[in-house]
Amino acid sequence: MVEFEKELDYTARLSRYKSPTNRMKSYARLYSDDAGESHFEDVAIDLVSTDYAPPAPPLELSVPTSAAQFGFMKAEAGWSSDWHPSSGRNMFIVLSGEWEVTASDGETRRFGIGSILLVEDTSGKGHKSRVVSDVESLAVMVQLGE
Repeated sequence: MVEFEKELDYTARLSRYKSPTNRMKSYARLYSDDAGESHFEDVAIDLVSTDYAPPAPPLELSVPTSAAQFGFMKAEAGWSSDWHPSSGRNMFIVLSGEWEVTASDGETRRFGIGSILLVEDTSGKGHKSRVVSDVESLAVMVQLGE
């Protein structure tokens, strides 16, 4: 079965369930409004019980999101940037260290180990970021599809 058909099959299996059975903590989203100002918002992750890999017991899964590619990003302790928009829609997942990210509306949030940030401020002033931990940070960057 080709990957697209697998994704359709997986999505069809998830659609059999009418409502989420578990609501996990939210992840943060960083986006630009029509005026180019960046803001944070929290997005809930809805999970449904799914027979994903029978005969294994059901798992709690979310609806999949298309991804184009992924990679790892390392930044030394003390690394910082000036204002910049994101180069694309990316899911940023912190594996080690801690980041501080400031949206252009002035809100600042910290992202430590296990934190997830959906970065979508691809226009406007963007955001600035820095590693605030005493150790380097390693993160996974997943470039999302359109």
